Amino acid sequence: MDFPFSVVPVTAYQQNCTLVKCPKTGDIAIIDPGGDLDRIQQSIEELDGNPQKILLTHGHLDHVGGTLPLSELLEIPIIGPHRDDDFWIQQLPAQAQMMGLPPVQNFESSQWLQDGDQIFVGELCFDVIHCPGHTPGHIVLFCAEHRWAQVGDVLFQGSIGRTDFPKSNHQQLISSIRDKLFRLGDDIRFVPGHGPMSTFGQERLTNPYVGDHAAGHSR
Repeated sequence: MDFPFSVVPVTAYQQNCTLVKCPKTGDIAIIDPGGDLDRIQQSIEELDGNPQKILLTHGHLDHVGGTLPLSELLEIPIIGPHRDDDFWIQQLPAQAQMMGLPPVQNFESSQWLQDGDQIFVGELCFDVIHCPGHTPGHIVLFCAEHRWAQVGDVLFQGSIGRTDFPKSNHQQLISSIRDKLFRLGDDIRFVPGHGPMSTFGQERLTNPYVGDHAAGHSR
């Protein structure tokens, strides 16, 4: 049985907030609640489950801007990202001011994630893959049972994450994608931080930045 999930584009940046639900227990995790909490709450109601935790891929404002109020409203913990992104989370008020957005409070994560950790949503198991490059503490959530991943701003359909931010690293990003994500298998479907879903196989074939042709490999 495939697991139900719902992708909710939020904020002016159309960031993909994703809700995943365990089909057996009804438990729900909210991944990257960047804002527009009314839309997120509506999607939670439509999934008809029990919100249990918030999961974060990285600390940029468009991905975490609604985290604290949603956590307080639903009384659920904040899990992730990797500790190396805490500096972004603590700079949320400054990020909002710089972007001309309403004030956003910083917060403390209930649990930092490390490469190799496992997070459960009901009976669904998500492997944590540390994928630095876009930000130093970026993580990817991978559900092996359902061949599905949430990759945040590491990889997009036809593109890759920016590396012009403080502590970004282009070579790290390329390595994260090719050496960690692509090795999981061509069939893996993924939800990116923005834009439509794709598969790792499709990106290996066509992505001009990290595809096999760009890397000098033939399939």
